Amino acid sequence: MAIKGNSGELKSRSSASIFIVIGLCCFFYILGAWQRSGFGKGDKIASAITKQTDCSVISNLNYETHHGDDVVTADGSDKAAKEFPSCHAKYVDYTPCQDQMRAMKFPRDNMIYRERHCPPEDEKLQCLIPAPKGYATPFPWPQSRDYVPFANAPYKSLTVEKAVQNWIQYEGNVFRFPGGGTQFPRGADTYINQLASAIPIDNGMVRTALDTGCGVASLGAYLFKKNVITMSFAPRDSHEAQVQFALERGVPAVIGVLGSIKMPFATRAFDMAHCSRCLIPWGENDGLYMMEVDRVLRPGGYWVLSGPLSGPPINWRTYFGAWKRPKEDLEEEQRKIEEIARLLCWEKLDELGDIAVWKKRTNYDLCRQQDIKPNLCEPSYPDDVWYKKMEACVTPYPKSTKSYEEWKPFPDRLNAIPPRISSGSVPGVSVDMYQEDIQIWEKHVKSYKSINNLIDSGRFRNIMDMNAGLGSFAAALDSPKLWGMNVMPTIAEKDTLGVISDRGLIGIYHDWCEAFSTYPRTYDLIHANGIFSLYKDKCKAEDILLEMDRILRPEGSVIIRDNVNVLVKVKKIVGGMRWDARMVDHEDGPLVSEKVLFAVKKYWVVGDIITAHNKKNKVKN
Repeated sequence: MAIKGNSGELKSRSSASIFIVIGLCCFFYILGAWQRSGFGKGDKIASAITKQTDCSVISNLNYETHHGDDVVTADGSDKAAKEFPSCHAKYVDYTPCQDQMRAMKFPRDNMIYRERHCPPEDEKLQCLIPAPKGYATPFPWPQSRDYVPFANAPYKSLTVEKAVQNWIQYEGNVFRFPGGGTQFPRGADTYINQLASAIPIDNGMVRTALDTGCGVASLGAYLFKKNVITMSFAPRDSHEAQVQFALERGVPAVIGVLGSIKMPFATRAFDMAHCSRCLIPWGENDGLYMMEVDRVLRPGGYWVLSGPLSGPPINWRTYFGAWKRPKEDLEEEQRKIEEIARLLCWEKLDELGDIAVWKKRTNYDLCRQQDIKPNLCEPSYPDDVWYKKMEACVTPYPKSTKSYEEWKPFPDRLNAIPPRISSGSVPGVSVDMYQEDIQIWEKHVKSYKSINNLIDSGRFRNIMDMNAGLGSFAAALDSPKLWGMNVMPTIAEKDTLGVISDRGLIGIYHDWCEAFSTYPRTYDLIHANGIFSLYKDKCKAEDILLEMDRILRPEGSVIIRDNVNVLVKVKKIVGGMRWDARMVDHEDGPLVSEKVLFAVKKYWVVGDIITAHNKKNKVKN
């Protein structure tokens, strides 16, 4: 009897201990977040949002390895991994291919100086970009849409420059984004509802959008309510940190400009393109910019042009008296735009005050009847766009437009057979291969979630797939809690970025021997499938890893899938990058040579580790 009594008492104490431990874990997690973020200094807004954080989200991953003892070095020696120092604090927001000082060396014509200009090999940094002091993990979505910790992007200029337009406000230790924009100071919701009166935004027919000159991407932020995912871009210019703010808010964005080079997107990639006072001279250069928009619009897609002030002259008759510009000049600007739109065979649907909407025809039949026909581009590969000059010609429609005439709404199109595959226009990719790819990645993602239990928690918002294939990794993850940037390496054996676009996902071309067009610390999770095998003869693995570290947030996660011999070398390199890494077996067991490396970037900020400068320039900073 005594034994039974003691057993019950022990169970009672054990239960009480468990609750105490759980309570302490939650308390110290919130306390740690509070200390790192710099909140708690009288800022009621930041404190209120912090309290909403799910205390089940922990900062350290619990890995269950299936690989056994990891190999420590690549060559079997005991040689320690190379330790990468911290870059100087001046590089905290360094964007290698959009560096402001380097940009000034290039012509200003057609915004060439704002395009990508990457450093030569001997000028590449061999150090880790530090986070600013006080850096805090961004708020979970949807709170992140409205609030960004000040320490993460401590730039107040837009709060003054765009105060009237309601872009951004500084309140205590956070920036608040009221949802305003240059063309919608009263909020994006009202503006989007105006668009919806002419464009089928509510029924899934418009899923992917392109926002040129996006500001802080409030349009893209609020289009998520309609299940529309927007690729926003803007140059790194006088509007300090606008793309950085967009990504901190959890909205897709890249640094970019419509200048002299083709946009790094697939042909027929978007259901809608948008410009709100984006200051692009649409009527100039023989319609070059409108022709490039036409290239990336799918048949049946929409182009929205809005903004009366200092931008495109929509509704200029109402405002020209206050602009102090000749009426004839404004009339000529609009005439050019209308003329190019007719040349492109776009149908003007409506002009709603300051907003004009055109629709690209679903097929070319009606266009053949036009008196004036555009100069068609040469019948070459239309997706060969990386660093290629824009041309004053129109990209021809695909041979068959039936699938665009019967366009599927989202989410039906996510796993439906994409038009480019059903038409056989992607060499080497069949319907059976596509369907098998979906099953494979559903299996992989299920395994990932069993190891990294934060993937479904809302902790990861901005996700990148460095070698996206058919987009099935992003499709398997599809959730309102997150979005995926699908990257198609320019040296990939099969170019399938158009397939990704057909599925209602966003993607971009990129060469991983160069820096990506984004700010540091903009992704929560980076997935790299076969990327190091793909680039093994092209550039150094450590350069790719340093770029991954630059764009990964502190305490962000990495999943690298590759051959075991490649991963052993990668694991050795990341051992000197302040990453915690663990290699596990393939889902099908240890006999499969492909393995998976899971890693977490440690939290550290300026001043926490020795800088390259303090190492007496042994490493170029």
